[in-house]
Amino acid sequence: MNNNNDVQAPSGAIARFLNTIERVGNKLPDPAIIFLVAMLLIWFLSWLFSGTTFDAIDPRTGEAIVVNNLLAGDSLATFLSSMVKTFTGFAPLGVVLVAMLGVGVAEHSGFINTGLKLMLKVTPKQLLTPSIILVAIVSHTATDAGYVLVIPLAGVIFYAMGRHPLAGIAAAFAGVSGGFSANFIPSGIDPLLQSFTQSAAQIINPDMAINPLNNWFFTSASSLFIILLGWYITDKIIEPRLQNTPLDGDTEDLPAFDEARSDEKRAFYIASTVMIAGLALLWFVSAPADSAMRSSDGSLTNFRSPLMQSIVPLIFLLFWIPGAVYGFAVGTFKSSKDMIDAMSKAMSGMAYYIVMAFFCALFIAAFSKSNLGALLAIEGAQLLKAMALPSSVTVVGIIFLTAFVNLFVGSSSAKWALLGPIFVPMLMQLGISPDLTQAAYRVGDSSSNIITPLMPYFPLVVVYCQKYVKGTGIGTLIAMMLPYSIAFLIGWSIFLLAYWGLGIPLGLQSSYAYPAIGS
Repeated sequence: MNNNNDVQAPSGAIARFLNTIERVGNKLPDPAIIFLVAMLLIWFLSWLFSGTTFDAIDPRTGEAIVVNNLLAGDSLATFLSSMVKTFTGFAPLGVVLVAMLGVGVAEHSGFINTGLKLMLKVTPKQLLTPSIILVAIVSHTATDAGYVLVIPLAGVIFYAMGRHPLAGIAAAFAGVSGGFSANFIPSGIDPLLQSFTQSAAQIINPDMAINPLNNWFFTSASSLFIILLGWYITDKIIEPRLQNTPLDGDTEDLPAFDEARSDEKRAFYIASTVMIAGLALLWFVSAPADSAMRSSDGSLTNFRSPLMQSIVPLIFLLFWIPGAVYGFAVGTFKSSKDMIDAMSKAMSGMAYYIVMAFFCALFIAAFSKSNLGALLAIEGAQLLKAMALPSSVTVVGIIFLTAFVNLFVGSSSAKWALLGPIFVPMLMQLGISPDLTQAAYRVGDSSSNIITPLMPYFPLVVVYCQKYVKGTGIGTLIAMMLPYSIAFLIGWSIFLLAYWGLGIPLGLQSSYAYPAIGS
């Protein structure tokens, strides 16, 4: 399929390299089997290293880190007895399924279809890619909403515009996950990381206080950088390479994007009014200082606030209700059974992801309990410290080390809980502020998200791609995302160094040096 005739496919070393990555990657077993084999490998390594004494100190406990033997009798008994709870408690599973129930109603009623028709009518084709990446970046504000909303819709939008849908999925995935630390809008991740940074800084200076928005200016500027870089990679590298990749999925089930009928427009405006009314009601309930949607400290964006913890149920309601209103208004829903059938269809498409999530949940639980991930992070940080490099090289080293550790430890907060107490005091003693150290960590944490199959949402993106190209495998997605990852890692590191060199503030009450000038 050739959806974009005005660009040429990349050739030479880059094309051969990406084709090799795709070919080798697709020869790997199914992702579910990879997670199963990886879990068995973790069991073996936990047994192998369980009797070894390590000098590395776990910053979470202050004691020498110990590898737990997962093949011990009590560990195996716990594994079996907690298997169901491990699976049902796997956070991405609930996020995806609950959100997709609401999105399924909005999709099968035709509400999303009509909305896309109206949006495409006013969006210039040449600005489609940066628009998708921008929306993907802003979606971070709603925690994991981008994974279940923006990425699949990007594929539909690109397909509707006559472009390759996998290019749309790649652009959105790059914005949602690769650009995770770029955002114009403060979100719950800011105070979450700040809390670990402040605790780590207080190891050296007990009176140290860090502003939750200490990286806000940098992440805002990074948004524009990621949009421009992602736009170039999508249009000049990714989509040209996809020109000869035919669509053999269930594309006949995709909506037809002809002109919206008058009754569809009317139903859409009614349903949209209902959605806006729902958002207004949410604002009315959340705005008061004593709102039940605020955390104990009065914050709405803190991860502990009921509002942030309700994002997924709110997504469900804000799509389910307007979707139902649209369906009954336009006639696609004749009875409540039609609405339930739409939800059932949405769940049937998630069957493969549920199977993968089962094995993924077991692997992640085993990796966490073994302490092998913590050992890897701590030893890597100690090695970097022992090298005693210049400040700028050390900052770049932190970025690259974080990106490497991110391939094995997916959770941003878990990694920073391990690395922060090592990186922050270490760099403070070198005269580098906690604010700059945190910014470096965020760059590395984001850049490699999109190339690790161990990231919980990675299998879901594979499923999105298989809707259009049935043969999509791990190798296909890694090869598609690798140019973004390499460009983000190198380009964003240079961007941070240039930003630092120009002395532009990183955020509110932030500094580059420790102690801060004038303090």
